[in-house]
Amino acid sequence: MNDSIHRTGLFQAAEQFIGLCYAELNRTGEEVQSRISDIRSQIERTGTYEHTLEELTHGAKMAWRNSNRCIGRLFWDRLKVIDARHLTETSDIFSALLHHIESATNGGKIIPTITIFRAARPGEAPLMIKNHQLIRYAGYETPDGTIGDPASIAFTKECMEMGWQGDLTAHDVLPLVVQQGNEPPEWLPIPKSSVLEVCLEHPDLPALKEEGLKWYGVPLISDMLLEIGGITYTAAPFNGWYMGTEIGARNLADEARYNKLPLIAKLMGLETSSEATLWRDRALVELNVAVLYSYKKAGVSIVDHHSAAAQFGLFERREAQAGRELTGDWSWLIPPVSPATTHIFHASYHNDMRSPNFHYRNKGQ
Repeated sequence: MNDSIHRTGLFQAAEQFIGLCYAELNRTGEEVQSRISDIRSQIERTGTYEHTLEELTHGAKMAWRNSNRCIGRLFWDRLKVIDARHLTETSDIFSALLHHIESATNGGKIIPTITIFRAARPGEAPLMIKNHQLIRYAGYETPDGTIGDPASIAFTKECMEMGWQGDLTAHDVLPLVVQQGNEPPEWLPIPKSSVLEVCLEHPDLPALKEEGLKWYGVPLISDMLLEIGGITYTAAPFNGWYMGTEIGARNLADEARYNKLPLIAKLMGLETSSEATLWRDRALVELNVAVLYSYKKAGVSIVDHHSAAAQFGLFERREAQAGRELTGDWSWLIPPVSPATTHIFHASYHNDMRSPNFHYRNKGQ
């Protein structure tokens, strides 16, 4: 991209962001104009600009609020923002990631958190966290089939090529992998004491407990880009807490993942020779019952899809009261279990992308 065009586009994005951000922070017009002037000078000198801590904090919260695929946006303004832009040593970055895992987990009382590392700069290769999630189970291809998470097979191979070795179980936690610019990626194992896991059991199916199913407590997304006012943060892992269906209707239920519906049906004594028995549906509900029951018994934050939909309804009303048009991706907002029982199924949303926001990384980045 032509440098002049880049600088012009960046300034326009910054100007728009500062206007929105400062209005929400009740800043004066003079403060807005002074800040915009300062940003213009920074871009003219360096080709980029740096957010203040206040801008970074509120911008990250705005990005969550603008995330069209997230049903949990009611709590956007409670996001804990950790500024890690000053870290340059890989060892310090690893320490910050471990701190994020442990502080966000908070003994099970999960705190929505984002850690933001340095922004991408013109002409420099970016900092990248290679993990899809900071905590994720490995997947191994064996002659007898897949062990662990099939979604992790490719990344597990990459980790093993770097020298990491798992125990070949269904729940091996992958290491953290960080790449600084064009340097080779480096990895660090996550201490077992840092990973909160929940063993699954069912209030009416005692045999499930003997199957050894479990899942980790916190979903920590780490492979998305955070864009605020035209500035891209390539390493900004964030988390909320799980909606039960993410585990019980997708991670453990999908045929391309752990595929546990046949197991649940067997434990329930269901007839699986015909789809007309709706054995999949019945097993799916009970697997989700097990997830919710187990997390609550373990004292780990989680929300059921009906409560999450009700919370999203409150978010919709609050956005309307604030005079903001709500955006959303309907296909992601409806829960994968009983979607028609929620108001979201019967609504429609504009799927416009607003800034600030989170974006999927392009392959190869």
